[in-house]
Amino acid sequence: MASRLGELVLNARDPERLAAFWCAVLDYVVLDREDGCVEIGPPSGFGGAQPTIFLSRSEDPHPVSLRLHLDVNPVDRDQDAELERLSALGARPADVGQTGQESWHVLADPEGNIFCLLRQQLTPLES
Repeated sequence: MASRLGELVLNARDPERLAAFWCAVLDYVVLDREDGCVEIGPPSGFGGAQPTIFLSRSEDPHPVSLRLHLDVNPVDRDQDAELERLSALGARPADVGQTGQESWHVLADPEGNIFCLLRQQLTPLES
């Protein structure tokens, strides 16, 4: 049996603010709060098909160049409508050297963490 991704850890200056953003993006809920940290995930909780995200308080949350980023796909609308929704939540365009011909959008969350909005629409997971 192989391992399975259960949790992602993201350092944050303001875990509560970032938790609110990612909860809205992914339709997650706050699962736990501990020592200034916030864990968010699907309403079904830890251990399901989707990993949780643990937002850990850090004054210097990310190095100069991140080696990992998240990609998200729309589930109930097309890419343009999802881009509009994410922008209203506080995402902003980010330049990582793309040409402008890509099928995805490179964005930054409210603390500058890079993520991509892909074009392909996915089927929602069952809760």
